[in-house]
Amino acid sequence: MKIEFFGATKTVTGSCFLITTNGQKILIDCGLFQEDEKEYLNYEPFPFNPRKVDLMVLTHAHLDHSALVPKLFKEGFRGKIITTPATRDLLGIMLFDALKVQRNEHYKQPLYDEENIQKAIKKIEALPYGKILTFDGIYIRLLDAGHILGSASVEIEINEKKIVFSGDIGRTGYPILRDPSPPEKADFLIVESTYGNRLHKSLDDSINELLQAIKDTFRMGGNVVIPAFAVGRTQDLLYILNRAVRQGLIEPINVYLDSPLAEEATKIYLSHPEVFDDEALREMRNPKKTSLKLHFVKSVDESKKLNNIKSNAVIIAGSGMCQGGRIAYHLYHNIDREECSIIFVGFQAKGTLGRKIVDGEKMVSILGKMMPVKAKVYTIGGFSAHADQEELLNWIGNIKSKPEVFLVHGEESVIENFKQTIESKLGLNCLIPDRLSSYELK
Repeated sequence: MKIEFFGATKTVTGSCFLITTNGQKILIDCGLFQEDEKEYLNYEPFPFNPRKVDLMVLTHAHLDHSALVPKLFKEGFRGKIITTPATRDLLGIMLFDALKVQRNEHYKQPLYDEENIQKAIKKIEALPYGKILTFDGIYIRLLDAGHILGSASVEIEINEKKIVFSGDIGRTGYPILRDPSPPEKADFLIVESTYGNRLHKSLDDSINELLQAIKDTFRMGGNVVIPAFAVGRTQDLLYILNRAVRQGLIEPINVYLDSPLAEEATKIYLSHPEVFDDEALREMRNPKKTSLKLHFVKSVDESKKLNNIKSNAVIIAGSGMCQGGRIAYHLYHNIDREECSIIFVGFQAKGTLGRKIVDGEKMVSILGKMMPVKAKVYTIGGFSAHADQEELLNWIGNIKSKPEVFLVHGEESVIENFKQTIESKLGLNCLIPDRLSSYELK
């Protein structure tokens, strides 16, 4: 039994791992590389033969885990895709939107076409949390990862050995979704490390900081611009702002959701209450009239009209790392205004425009023009949908066995730090794989 690592090694994006056993090949995720220095890898042929892959398991719909799935079909994959019902529903809108971005933005050429996407969607077989799929003597089970709607950790049992892929692990006590469910046992654990070196602020502190930032910005006569991931973070923000208005923590505010993808994703969220936590279910069952003034911005013309709004607007748009999408235009019209604010509520990968702004660069290139960063920049880590170091350690520590650990999905310095922490606190042996590395699992 062998595992090969094709992405998310010493970097956060590009999730892709291959298990080979008893003549069968199972691929876990097939995601986009989003760091500038690694984007070229998206255009190269896969370092394995897609025609020889028998089955694919998808942890969730975020593009760094899913966006190259149609390319698999373009290069010959014809197997099934196993994922949760909610991820199946999200995947269609995510992939078609990704293709639109590829055509409209900075990509050299689209990585695939509509036919490849349709082939992928037709091959999805939904597997609810906790159910076991048997595949040629191999047992596969999906566990709730609590990261975004439908996100899963993957448990694969082969010859009485359990291999677990964490996927992206969510927060404990976070809005809407249930808490992550760790596996009971694992012999080999491939675990994400995105925030393996830090602790998030508490959710209450983060909400207070968000509300205060909005109040301060409006008092100065500016707008709040929030780059947000269309799936997950946007729904969390709308839920939190809606509740804050109901509770009287903030006056009624105008929120412009300038993301057709986020609007579609919100509808899919509402169609899957089976994965909601108790608080979110109570909110759905007992809806109250709210004063949150939510505006769905659909067309490009409607989006452009937002440029005329100079104050008292919260504009939420994608992409979450500012790598294309409508957020670029809102940054262009607000980033050089001292009275405005930019609030980052999610991870910003190295090389992205979002990371450059977060890191304090005074001039950044937006839409081909160098722009001064005069707006106030907030980074509120408590809204991250990724578990922090303590939550990751708790998730791993709840596994009753002593697995061998492979650390992925993290910047190299973060992974090195997390390796030392796991080994000292949990006494587990940790490996940090390189891209294209392979390991025999015995």
